[in-house]
Amino acid sequence: MNKTEIPSVALCLIIVAFTLLAACNSTPVNDPNKPPFSAADEAKYLERFNALAEAIRTTGNVPPYDNLEPVSGTSDYQPLPRNLNSTSISQPAMENAFNYAEVNNSSALIVWHKGEIVAEKYFGDITADSLITSYSLAKPVSVAAVGTAINKGFIKNLNIPVTNHLPEWKNTNKSKIQLNHFLNMSSGLLPQALATTADDILNRAYLHPRHTEVILHEYPLVDEPGSRYEYSNANGEIVALILERATSQRYHNWLSDELFKPLGAQGGKVFVNRPGGTAHSGCCILLPAETYLRLAILVMQDGIWEGTRILPEGYVERISSPSPNNKHSGMGIYIGQPYIERRGYANPDSIPDNLKVYHSEPYLADDLVLFDGNRNQVVYIIPSKELVILRTALGRARSEPEWDNSYLPNTILRGLN
Repeated sequence: MNKTEIPSVALCLIIVAFTLLAACNSTPVNDPNKPPFSAADEAKYLERFNALAEAIRTTGNVPPYDNLEPVSGTSDYQPLPRNLNSTSISQPAMENAFNYAEVNNSSALIVWHKGEIVAEKYFGDITADSLITSYSLAKPVSVAAVGTAINKGFIKNLNIPVTNHLPEWKNTNKSKIQLNHFLNMSSGLLPQALATTADDILNRAYLHPRHTEVILHEYPLVDEPGSRYEYSNANGEIVALILERATSQRYHNWLSDELFKPLGAQGGKVFVNRPGGTAHSGCCILLPAETYLRLAILVMQDGIWEGTRILPEGYVERISSPSPNNKHSGMGIYIGQPYIERRGYANPDSIPDNLKVYHSEPYLADDLVLFDGNRNQVVYIIPSKELVILRTALGRARSEPEWDNSYLPNTILRGLN
């Protein structure tokens, strides 16, 4: 593999996001109104592309993000209540869960039950304060951010046409896209696929220092908006631009002021396409494990934190409900039931079984929903048990036996006293 041929960046970040070969190596549909990109922008894009190629060739990992901006958390951070001597979960069950996390290259495993952390373990050099790369755990963060903007009145609702905030798409074939289509992956935008060259739109739409402009002016529509579920990082990436235009605040400031600070959470850093540019909202935020956990607790508590409504009434039910085109996916959230042995992120008709996430058995709670991203970074949310289980990763889980997405929650559910 040379420096001009690599797997798609998005493919590296979303390991199972394959689609039909017809979608591969697609060429951009150029908008004649697109502003020209400077030679410096194109050079930065190629620098990032080649750095990724080299990193994958030598380490198999993505390189560090080259332009991070701080996302402030609360100035008066207090850790969530902990009762690590709790007997609410049996000791054998927690030992099995910790062992499973450890052998699968985890960075953290935290169990929150009925208002307190009852089990917690970090692995390797990771601590409670370490910044953990989100990969697609960033998507539920961005979905929550949209909810806060609706709650504050900056966005009317999830059904608005995105042309309200993306006027570039008025009078185009993208004008029928609604905001909810981005969040439930039914916008009709080109899905993720195997992309191998520097000129492929799937790579440019992620690595380019003006990646949102690439999405606005070059990224093709391949399906009727709302008609088909197709996983695409472009859906998540454009959310930051919509929020910035709707709120007149930069994405990282909005996250800080309207989400992390109200949750009493620690902040972190986010990858921005260029200094002063637009953040990547589909991936690439770095946060402590407990911040992801607080977001899941917020979902479990119907968008209310310590008596204050942060997400609009009915919003959690909407994003946690199956989307019209995929019964296993909501908006930034996956649905635990009905049981399926293997679930992928892409359209189920487009992804081979060996790239779908394995579930050895049904989840033992019918109301379980989850955040789920690359490297099996997963947060299970079980409202009926007031239970949240978070597992983040140092690297890929072992391949033999393969990762079982039902093991951790079912082991802990069986151990509840």
